[in-house]
Amino acid sequence: MRKILMIIAPRNFRDEELLEPKEIFKNAGFEVVVTSVTSETCIGMFGARAKPDRVIDELNAGEFDAVVVVGGAGTPVLKQYAKVLQILREAKERNKVLAAICLGPIVLAKAGVLEGKKATVFSSGASEIKSGGARYVQESVVIDGNLITADGPQSAKRFGKAIVSTLA
Repeated sequence: MRKILMIIAPRNFRDEELLEPKEIFKNAGFEVVVTSVTSETCIGMFGARAKPDRVIDELNAGEFDAVVVVGGAGTPVLKQYAKVLQILREAKERNKVLAAICLGPIVLAKAGVLEGKKATVFSSGASEIKSGGARYVQESVVIDGNLITADGPQSAKRFGKAIVSTLA
C-alpha cells in the first residue's frame, strides 16, 4: 500500500489541515502515518487530539510516497528539529511528493527545498519562504512539479485532492 507521512507540531497544529487531507488520503486508498517530534498526544488549535503513529526520529523519507507538513500556529517549532529538516531534504532528493499547508511552507524553506520553486503560504510567512528561495504566488493551492503548497485551512480539501492527483 502506498504511504503518506503527515508531520504535525506537538501543540497548535491546525485541526482541519490534518483531518481533512487525512480523510481524503485514506478514501483514496493510501496508508497515512502521522508523526511528530514527540510520542505524546498532540493537540490542535481547536482541540483535536492526535497520537503520533511513530516518532519522527524512527522514520526516513524512503518509506513514503509523499511527505506533508501540516500547518497551524505551532508549526514553526518544527524548524528547530534537525530530523524534520533531514526528512524533507531526503524526500526532495528522492523525488517524493513534498507538500505543506498554512505555515508549513516555512519549514520547507528552512530545509532548503523551495529554491526556485513556486509556492504559497499563510500570508504572514511570505517573506520567509521568499528568503528560502521560493517564488511566492498568492494563490490558495500551488503545484510546482512534486511540490504542493496551500495557504491555509480554507484550502485543506483542495490541498488534499491536489496531493492525491499528483500521486496518481
